Amino acid sequence: MGKIVVAMYLTLDGVMEEPSWTAPYWDNEIAKFQLDLLFGSDALLLGRVTYEGFAAAWPAAEDEEGFADRMNKIPKYVASTTLKRTEWNARLITSNVAQEVAKLKKTGQCLLVYGSAELIETLLKHDLVDELHLMTFPLVLGEGKRLFKENADQKMFNLRDIRSTDSGVLIASYTPDK
Repeated sequence: MGKIVVAMYLTLDGVMEEPSWTAPYWDNEIAKFQLDLLFGSDALLLGRVTYEGFAAAWPAAEDEEGFADRMNKIPKYVASTTLKRTEWNARLITSNVAQEVAKLKKTGQCLLVYGSAELIETLLKHDLVDELHLMTFPLVLGEGKRLFKENADQKMFNLRDIRSTDSGVLIASYTPDK
């Protein structure tokens, strides 16, 4: 059986939107963590907004570690009811997202989710998330899109690992309490 892995950047007040605020805190520890997640995955699972942002930025990106090459080559699944077509090595999931993702898990693939708050909400609601990696940055923005809505379903998680980077970012890894 495959698994769904979520990796999310958050502020102390839970904002996840437009994470340009991560730049001052970026360090080798975060880069290595992200590199390991990406290279340990078989495909990306993205919502429309994240997909469109990534597809606009990553094809022109380059780096010495091979992160950009991996981002560009890895297969992608995009959950969207509004997109009509995709590029950048991506396939659309246009309906029955939870059911289609469950089918993908049965193929044994490890699917990595970045951003995509609405998609994550759907995955959590249907108990499809196997790992949740929250990278909490030491700042408060006061406004912006939050990962969890106020009326989100209650879910319990077990802390699997936590560490602090030299720049003050907490990387907490959780598994669902099933």
